[in-house]
Amino acid sequence: MTFKKRFTLLGKALVGITALAAAVGLATPAVAGPPPSASGTQVVGGSRAAQGEFPWMVRLSMGCGGALYTPKIVLTAAHCVTRTGSNTSITATLGVVDLQSSSAKKVRSSYVYRSTTYDTTGGDWALIKLASPVSGIPTLPLASSAALNTGTFTVAGWGAATEGGAQQRYQLKAQVPFVSDSTCKAQGGDYSSLIANAEICAGSVSAGGVDTCQGDSGGPMFRRDTAGEWVQVGITSWGTGCARAHAPGVYTEVTTFASAIASAASKI
Repeated sequence: MTFKKRFTLLGKALVGITALAAAVGLATPAVAGPPPSASGTQVVGGSRAAQGEFPWMVRLSMGCGGALYTPKIVLTAAHCVTRTGSNTSITATLGVVDLQSSSAKKVRSSYVYRSTTYDTTGGDWALIKLASPVSGIPTLPLASSAALNTGTFTVAGWGAATEGGAQQRYQLKAQVPFVSDSTCKAQGGDYSSLIANAEICAGSVSAGGVDTCQGDSGGPMFRRDTAGEWVQVGITSWGTGCARAHAPGVYTEVTTFASAIASAASKI
């Protein structure tokens, strides 16, 4: 099995004509309305995020999510982009939970860096350099210790609230528990080929019901560190369906690639 097949068929990026058009700057991601109820089933199994709750969240016009890594760089998934090089076709939307808000900040891309190890040993991450820096929006630091790769994590994004459903207009959030590598691999199928030092699993294995979904790809999985500050521990990468039992979400293990991410960011 190649990485291309794995993420094309099972990944959590928006697929189809809308995503293709968005990737070349011809369309914006599909969004759903009306506003979801705070008690409804979202992201899958969560609720609507409050304005300013996760200010570093980014929506990308190809139908993926991301997090503001520096005022001029967005961290997302490698499978959301095609190659390293100049790219002015992506629009980043920041500063809002409602994608249709007049307060949204929209900035075009200028360059994309795609992980060089993604198609070989893993590393589903990419950087999108913005044409101009964003002011007034905090960044999301990367976790500095693998000790943070456990516990309960938070995920958020504008992806589908049900498997096969529409992208969302409003940012949704959910909490997902850590799943050990051994338990994740034991679910079989594509999970048996989990890359332990490059990927981290999260979700309710026995019951399902809570997960990221199509359109959440590239968005952050995060938690509080020992000082009580938000840090990013994962990047939404892939999974079999959305919120199925025995099919947890798989995320890029950020601590493994933190130094490579920082190095690449310093050079673009």
